[in-house]
Amino acid sequence: MSLPDQPAPDAVAASAATGAVQTQPVPRKQVVSWALWDWATQPFNSVILTFVWVSLYLVSDSFLPADVAAQNADGQLVCSRAADAVTDYCRGLSDLSEWYGWVTFAAGILVLLLAPVLGQRADAQGTKKRWVVGGTAALALVQFALFFVYAEPQYFWFGAILVALGSVASEIAGVSYNAMLLQVSTPRTIGRVSGLGWGMGYIGGIVALVIVVVLNQVGWFGLDVSGGLAYRLIAVGAAVWTVVFSLPFFFNVPEAAARDSRPKVGFVQSYAVLFRDIAGLYRSHRSTFWFLISSAVYRDGLAGVFAFGGVLAAVSFGFSPNEVIIFGIALNVVAGVSTIIAGRLDDRFGARAVIVSALVILIVSALFVFLFREEGKLVFWVGGIVLSAAVGPAQASSRSLLARVAPDDMQGEVFGLYATTGRVMSFLSPLLWSLFIGWFGATHFGILGIVLILVIGLVLLLLVRLPKHVRE
Repeated sequence: MSLPDQPAPDAVAASAATGAVQTQPVPRKQVVSWALWDWATQPFNSVILTFVWVSLYLVSDSFLPADVAAQNADGQLVCSRAADAVTDYCRGLSDLSEWYGWVTFAAGILVLLLAPVLGQRADAQGTKKRWVVGGTAALALVQFALFFVYAEPQYFWFGAILVALGSVASEIAGVSYNAMLLQVSTPRTIGRVSGLGWGMGYIGGIVALVIVVVLNQVGWFGLDVSGGLAYRLIAVGAAVWTVVFSLPFFFNVPEAAARDSRPKVGFVQSYAVLFRDIAGLYRSHRSTFWFLISSAVYRDGLAGVFAFGGVLAAVSFGFSPNEVIIFGIALNVVAGVSTIIAGRLDDRFGARAVIVSALVILIVSALFVFLFREEGKLVFWVGGIVLSAAVGPAQASSRSLLARVAPDDMQGEVFGLYATTGRVMSFLSPLLWSLFIGWFGATHFGILGIVLILVIGLVLLLLVRLPKHVRE
């Protein structure tokens, strides 16, 4: 990754003061420090949400009644088999997954209510960095609090609510963080810088997962890890990671000045301004409006791939805990490399071309896993690797495409809407996941629900007519 050359300090200061689109080269320190925030927060996504804490701990027999958990004492039940799926054990795991999905949906409502207004106020008041700092601090506190989620059924809701609140904090911080993309890139480098951030995030996830595997292999240095202590310590480690690696962002990335043209109103009045701006966005920047809608759908499909990937590996394909973590490491390696490469493809061929290609690959790969599931773990490995190679580029290019189509004076607010529309649609993945499992009686049928979301999102994206300057 070649970063922009060092600019004159006066040019950087002037750009930061005006909040305008960056046209001068950006200091390498600022670019790398901005990208490190993705690295700092990635353990929450990869270790807590996806491959370890939720899939191996929260949605596991650790939170089932003892008599139900005992049904699989020998570890022979595989809930993708029809005969096993009807047991109380598999039904219990399915219930935990469903309940976790509904708590996550409630968290999405909070983001729906807060993200666009907070993004709008950050634009008007010049407080983007402040919201990143506050959201990151809240995320770290939530991860520390996960230490107190013991492996007993009565602690399930406490754990699920904490994880959901962590998602809210991460989303709120991410709104302003994403809106700062234009501050640390130029029109020529925006794809590369966005891809660098996503790539750093995936690589951070790899390192964090490797640490977990090593700790498992050495037996946690002889500690008694009963009562879920291993997973509780993992959450503490993720919190420390978040604090330490977010420091370069806090120290090296400057705050953008307030936009004098934005109205400065009270919090409640901000909603009236928000609705007026949405109507104005529809009238004057319709392509931005419709991209927000289409991306909300397919991004929820992307989220579903990772949200339920660990659950599928453990429940449907019988992966052991270490196999799930190693699987996660491999996926993050592939995703990190492909995302950084895709950043260059984004700058050369356009963000939409990258997104469309990635969605097609995702749909085909998911159907491959579903259709050939009887072949066992190898199919899930192959399909998962291909899926991960497509998810990162789709995410990174979506961010860079939005930065290109968003009006210059509404970056924070539009990125707030970006988070909000994604959260508005966040019920789709858990809903269709649960519905397909309920209709067909086996966990692996949830794959079809995710595929359906991706197909709808792809069709909607193809119908969006981008502005001329983006097409060129």
